[in-house]
Amino acid sequence: MNRDDTRDALDQFLAGVERRAYRIARYSLGGSDEALDVVQEAMFRLCERYAHRPSEQWKPLFYRILANAITDHHRKTARKHARIGGAMPASDPGSEEFEPSAMLEQSELGARLEAEIGRLPEQQRQCFLLRCWEQLSVAETARIMGISIGSVKTHYHRALARLGVLTGG
Repeated sequence: MNRDDTRDALDQFLAGVERRAYRIARYSLGGSDEALDVVQEAMFRLCERYAHRPSEQWKPLFYRILANAITDHHRKTARKHARIGGAMPASDPGSEEFEPSAMLEQSELGARLEAEIGRLPEQQRQCFLLRCWEQLSVAETARIMGISIGSVKTHYHRALARLGVLTGG
């Protein structure tokens, strides 16, 4: 693939994942501005460091970069608030945003699900979003999150149970 073809393929890949990546970041960070910053950072890192890789490697690489960027943001925020001695800011669950689907925004069930996903512990939320919404395999999710396959299965099962998927709750 020549340089222009690679650039076009990378642009197409990023356009295809941007809304889903934003949703993951927003659920993890609470605020839309922070989510946009983290997604842009992850996209930039993928382009800067991995554009030369085969396109089939971009998806797991991108989600690993995104997961690391979210974790880094949590650490920076925690350190900043610990230094200042202040409490964590209240989350901003939705100012100006391009939501993933009109159905999720408009339906009462979608709103409840979104709230419940936001309340999941970070690793359960990440496993749920990667496995269920991104439809990544257990192995891909484990690589992206840097945890074992067994841990992915445990976190995903617990997320489903908390969301009431297993009990119909």
